Amino acid sequence: MLRKLYDWTMGLAAHRHASGWLFGISFIESSFFPIPPDVLMIPMVLARRARAWAIAAIATLGSVLGALLGYWIGAALMDSVGQWVLTLYGKEAAYDHLAQQFASYGGWAVLFAALTPFPFKVITIFSGAVGMSLPLFILTTIIGRAARFFIVAGLLWRFGPPIRDFIEKRLGLVFTVFMVCLIGGFVALRYL
Repeated sequence: MLRKLYDWTMGLAAHRHASGWLFGISFIESSFFPIPPDVLMIPMVLARRARAWAIAAIATLGSVLGALLGYWIGAALMDSVGQWVLTLYGKEAAYDHLAQQFASYGGWAVLFAALTPFPFKVITIFSGAVGMSLPLFILTTIIGRAARFFIVAGLLWRFGPPIRDFIEKRLGLVFTVFMVCLIGGFVALRYL
């Protein structure tokens, strides 16, 4: 089953509309969607290594624009949509405590979440809800997301064939590690 899913994803990554899908996934992941764009970005770079930098730029642009939607959700829709998203991720009770912490460390929180598997959409919504400086939010989002996507693209561009061979030979292990990181981000969110 994993092999079929992997082959399907690699086929999708090489499709002529893959860039549009990557942009869309990157956009919605920064504001409400739980699956990170790496799921599509990594196979896209492996399938077309010569386009690694363009792929990273597409993911970055989509993610930064999506982060602005998350910020707006927090600023304008916190009582409705924002609360729903926070409830979905189990953070509604911790809002006041997190808002106080965020006032002191907001820029660092955005940078940390932008670089890691931590659910970025929670931070984008908090940023808007607590009124974080929009220029600081945009700057840290651009730095963090660009660093994340360009480092991944650079590593895949440089070491693509051995990484692809490793993934294909150890697909079960790679899938397990990916799921642990993804779920670990959500678990870490519960304990903040």
